[in-house]
Amino acid sequence: MARPMGSVRLKKANPLTLLLGVVLCIFILYFLISPSSTPSSTTRVVVDSARHHLSPPTSPYRKPKSDAAVELGPPPVTRYNLNNVTITADPIGNQEHVLILTPMARFYQEYWDNLLKLSYPHGLITLGFILPKSKDGNAATALLQQQIQKTQKQGPEKDRFKSIIILRQDFEPSLSSQDESERHKMANQKARREDMSKARNSLLFTTLGPATSWVLWLDSDIVETPPSLIQDLAGYSKPVIVANCFQRYYDAETKSMAERPYDFNSWQDSDVAQKLGAAMGPDDILLEGYAEMATYRLLMAYMATNPSEKDTVVPLDGVGGTALLVRADVHRDGAMFPPFAFYHLIETEGFAKMAKRLGWQPYGLPNYKVYHYNE
Repeated sequence: MARPMGSVRLKKANPLTLLLGVVLCIFILYFLISPSSTPSSTTRVVVDSARHHLSPPTSPYRKPKSDAAVELGPPPVTRYNLNNVTITADPIGNQEHVLILTPMARFYQEYWDNLLKLSYPHGLITLGFILPKSKDGNAATALLQQQIQKTQKQGPEKDRFKSIIILRQDFEPSLSSQDESERHKMANQKARREDMSKARNSLLFTTLGPATSWVLWLDSDIVETPPSLIQDLAGYSKPVIVANCFQRYYDAETKSMAERPYDFNSWQDSDVAQKLGAAMGPDDILLEGYAEMATYRLLMAYMATNPSEKDTVVPLDGVGGTALLVRADVHRDGAMFPPFAFYHLIETEGFAKMAKRLGWQPYGLPNYKVYHYNE
């Protein structure tokens, strides 16, 4: 029988085809709405270490061994409330972070050994170093890295510091020799201390983090301090406070060990010094400890009386940087180390003047001693 024109006969669908179609639709829907997952080979590795060198939790910052094996992802957006950063006379009790900064031209093993003896929790300490690009600087960098490797990877956890930062200077040093006799010549002081200021500022501006409460400036040739140095200085609740730097030496006359004042940059100003400065040109600086420029300032180096009277505190107009503790907010307010004549002062003494101009009075401890390496 003939079929009517225009009619269509539907072919019965195969059940297997319908099943495959349903499975395919389910797979497509799952692919579209399911969250993307990361392959196991690139899963973020959770380790007990810092994710960032400026804000770690308790353990040191450890760089991943293989960038290809660990997917760190984009850095997070982090909010910091500086009002929550405490700066108190009980820094250990309040778990306050300390930044120890050291410009280094030569490496002294005694400096590092003394650093390890500090009783302040090392998990709250970040170390920062800056070294010149010179023969001595290269040698010091190699020795420093050896000790860092030994401490941070091989040493016990309690000895490891929160993080360590090493910078290399981006300018050539003015002095070719770092021998003590050469670097203390009066003719070399302005150029030398300009370099020191630039190094200190580079180190400070690069390492000061939002969680830092205190900054301890500790020279690389300071080889002996009380183990409680940080908490001792912080306990005086002063915005800027400096220890008295001495040097141990062998006295040939008495045939015994003795000590002598070393740092003359911590002082109280005098009228004579003020008059000398008033007669100087705008780029001239006053220097302390030289017979050619007698300022008659009161030097803290000669204020030491009784070692048992460590609590003696005196206000200062100039400070040295051998062992100098500074509240972090003093630096955050803008107090830095002028590499130019600032009221005829430069470097750490210029810093003291700048801190005072910002309303932060520096202080010193005549009977609290730290000791400089004797070359």
